[in-house]
Amino acid sequence: MKMTVDVVSDVVCPWCFIGKRNLDAALQAWRAEQPGCEVTVQWRPFFLNPDTPESGEPYRPFLEKKFGGPKQLEELWQRVSEAGRRAGIEFAFEKIELRANTLNAHRLIHYAQTVGVDPAVTAALVEALFAAQFLEGRHVGDRAVLSAVAGECGMDAVAVRRYLDSDEDAEAVRSGADQARRRGVNGVPFFIFNDTLAASGAQPPEALLKVMRDASAA
Repeated sequence: MKMTVDVVSDVVCPWCFIGKRNLDAALQAWRAEQPGCEVTVQWRPFFLNPDTPESGEPYRPFLEKKFGGPKQLEELWQRVSEAGRRAGIEFAFEKIELRANTLNAHRLIHYAQTVGVDPAVTAALVEALFAAQFLEGRHVGDRAVLSAVAGECGMDAVAVRRYLDSDEDAEAVRSGADQARRRGVNGVPFFIFNDTLAASGAQPPEALLKVMRDASAA
């Protein structure tokens, strides 16, 4: 038995961080139910804010404009923070100074998935990128930061920096994001199980587990 999970997400999306944690819990339950099942998770790119400058731009002013003002933003952060706590996440939005362009973060994930990095290291990398953004307030659009995060996860930081300083796979990543939109993915996180059934949004672990069971039966 096999279970493939395609996760369409963006590392600057707080709901995607919650969705990842919920998926982790669902997969833990799935492996307990199906101990012989081979599980493969693939991370797919999505650009929440594709127009972000490469160097980034001030975070809070952008969000206040997007969501209608300081009060509306605080209310949104409150809702996200409450949902995050249920997933074991203590969001630190106040630490984030720059809205990041995530092309290079997606390239880093793409690199990890295509050069034979251990899947456990790739999973740790994705978690670390979310943590860098939402817990530590690091600029995940910066190549030096991305290389450092990769090194902290056991990857070769020098090789990663060399890769990021090129434009290798940039078009492949953009194409992957375009493909997701052509498939009808307009919001993230978005999960596709066994290329058969999908779940949209940061659904609780039990909901994701149910879709996994249905996809396996299908």
